[in-house]
Amino acid sequence: MSKFNRFLNPLFILSLILLTLSSGCIREDVEPTDPVGNFDALWNLIDQRYCYFDQKNIDWDEVYNTYRPLVDNSTSDLQLFAICSQMLDCLKDGHVNLSSLFDTSYYRKWWSDYPQDFNLRTLQQYYLNFNYHQTSGISYTIFDEKIGYMYYPSFSSGIGQTNLDYILAILSDCEVLIIDIRNNGGGLLTNIRTLVSRFITDETPGGYIIHKTGPAHSDFSSPYSFSYSPAPDGRITWIDKPIIILTNRSCYSAANNFVAIMKTLPNVTVAGAKTGGGGGLPFSSSLPNGWTVRMSASPITAPDGSDSEFGIEPSEGCEIHCSDDELANGTDAILDFAIARARQHIEEMNSQN
Repeated sequence: MSKFNRFLNPLFILSLILLTLSSGCIREDVEPTDPVGNFDALWNLIDQRYCYFDQKNIDWDEVYNTYRPLVDNSTSDLQLFAICSQMLDCLKDGHVNLSSLFDTSYYRKWWSDYPQDFNLRTLQQYYLNFNYHQTSGISYTIFDEKIGYMYYPSFSSGIGQTNLDYILAILSDCEVLIIDIRNNGGGLLTNIRTLVSRFITDETPGGYIIHKTGPAHSDFSSPYSFSYSPAPDGRITWIDKPIIILTNRSCYSAANNFVAIMKTLPNVTVAGAKTGGGGGLPFSSSLPNGWTVRMSASPITAPDGSDSEFGIEPSEGCEIHCSDDELANGTDAILDFAIARARQHIEEMNSQN
């Protein structure tokens, strides 16, 4: 990509926009010790920059009327933080955080109100037998000689290109690949690009990015499309052979984006539970008292343009759950389903040969 084209890239443009937005603070001549002023500064930041009011049918003015009367100039820092955190919970967004020197708020109900559908100990003990390879944050092994398995718990773990070459080379004799990203809370979008590139042969749509253009809730740009390129020549790839991706509610943010992209590929099945969502790119700013606030500021859609904030459904007929009791007893219904489906793929391919 030339320097000129790089500057026209929507992701590059967006990064400049977010950098500009994040460098500003709404202070309004508020003293750092002023509880009312800091509350108002927080409310205004969210009001002008948050991107999902309409999708979530949130009346932000009504939220102000509910929580503002709880604050006066005698409100302590601990009390103010608790009130502000409760207000932010109304957004029901795992990308929204308020951080101080003594606490960080976090909306946990996006996953805590749902079955977990995963237990790491069960996976490691009963399926991997504590015997597996691990590199670049990815654990991997081979089931039944022909079923490759990768567990990638966080897109915050950088994927080395050479490490990925080794993984796919070791799994190259397998007929089906299971990619388990359950409990993957997201991380770096660049790791999506690295991983997706090994499964595609042509430029593949990734979705659309939309950014705020003004303070009104409806002030948005036109959507910018973005796409993913195949891996460079010489890299090890996995093309055409079946892939089964395992998901649960705790797949969020970058993991959610990864599922949305991979689900569009004809050889990919998504099995498990609906992902947790988190389709917005976050940005951060600060309050006069030094607390920082992070929020979803720019929606990223699925490749077909649909909203991904509320999660990605499994493939048809592939929604599977497993109870905590089953997991505690060594049974992972989602992984069992994937292995059974992989065996079926292999039998069908063998019957055609």
